Amino acid sequence: MVRLTLYLGGGWLAFSSSLASAFISPRNQANWKNVALSSPNMLRPTTKLHIDAGGKNGGRGGVDDPNPGGMNKWGDNNNNDNNSNGDDESLLDQLRFWLRSDEGRDDVRTYTTSLVVALLLRFFIIEPRYIPSLSMYPTFDVGDQLAVEKVTKRIKPFYRNEVVVFNPPESFREIMKDNYGVQSKKNKEALIKRIIAVEGDTAQVKGGKLYINGEKQEEEFTNEDAAYEFGPVTVPPGNVLAFGDNRNHSLDGHIWGFLPKENVIGRAVFIYWPPWRVGNSGMF
Repeated sequence: MVRLTLYLGGGWLAFSSSLASAFISPRNQANWKNVALSSPNMLRPTTKLHIDAGGKNGGRGGVDDPNPGGMNKWGDNNNNDNNSNGDDESLLDQLRFWLRSDEGRDDVRTYTTSLVVALLLRFFIIEPRYIPSLSMYPTFDVGDQLAVEKVTKRIKPFYRNEVVVFNPPESFREIMKDNYGVQSKKNKEALIKRIIAVEGDTAQVKGGKLYINGEKQEEEFTNEDAAYEFGPVTVPPGNVLAFGDNRNHSLDGHIWGFLPKENVIGRAVFIYWPPWRVGNSGMF
């Protein structure tokens, strides 16, 4: 026998019957005459639901729902306040449970694989770079983000007019130490410049123009003619000579000298941000 009492307003609604048989046998429909309704105001129900579960004598052993209409589990003849089926679990306990589950193990494998692939791409194939200055203007502007590929430097020689990203040579570090101090982060920041001469070339700047092996170079990518004289110098084996496109506003090879090939991180291949500057114009 189950006794269900729903309190509405100041009254009550009682259903006393064998609920299963009421739906199975028409003869038991007479049992619904035990339904009593005594409340003048049924538009203001309280939020209390009480279930009495007892034997055939209708004994009371009631459980109050602490969250009527909620989704929590209750009604097992134990007070819900004493039920701690994960509601009060700590974050660490939930993490452990997740890691032990099949779903958790699958997620960990997926995240680990994705991370390993991303790191391999980042360190050995291609990496993003951000332009912080105007030393390569107009080819690159401040805020441009570009992709630098790191594979071909191992299998292909460097050519004139290629744009490369590199770790600064020791001569650059010494200049930066003299100007910014030993602990300056600028000493280790990667640089981006354009190769204007390769090993064996003789380079010279005169009258604002660049000459390689005695021949005047047409450089449409530069911002302006150089306001300095440089050379002639011959690039030694294992090195290149790199200048900035913004010739008069670039701390480059005309100040700190030759760049060892081993310092090159990779070749700049294209700008991917901002959208209106996407492309590789002037990089080759």
